[in-house]
Amino acid sequence: MVTESVEKPTAGGRFAPVLTALIVVALLFDALLTLSLEVLFLPLYIGTVAFPITALLAGPINIALVYGMESVTSRLGFLFAPIGVWALGFLIAASRGPGGDRMLASDGSTLLLLACGVLFPAGYVYFRANSGALR
Repeated sequence: MVTESVEKPTAGGRFAPVLTALIVVALLFDALLTLSLEVLFLPLYIGTVAFPITALLAGPINIALVYGMESVTSRLGFLFAPIGVWALGFLIAASRGPGGDRMLASDGSTLLLLACGVLFPAGYVYFRANSGALR
């Protein structure tokens, strides 16, 4: 009696490294794209009341980017890549331009954007790293 072993097909096959690299680049680009939209709509007002909804949305969006990176790799350094790219873009947006203008004001909504955009996904990575889910 001869038994044949059946191999499960791997996701991507020989194109897996290229596909992985494309996903990583897309996630890092998405981090910059979402940051630009968050900065653009941060000074949103409803009537006369400031309504920084994009600051509150920055946390779940960046957690989703980290989760997407986790689907590609389980290395802890790579999981921080979207957060790092987002934070670098935030620092560039907060700095003065050549004419002395800034995209982000020095107010509470900017601080809320920074806190939600960095602390929530960093807390998620901390939780995943300490739960034993990551290698």
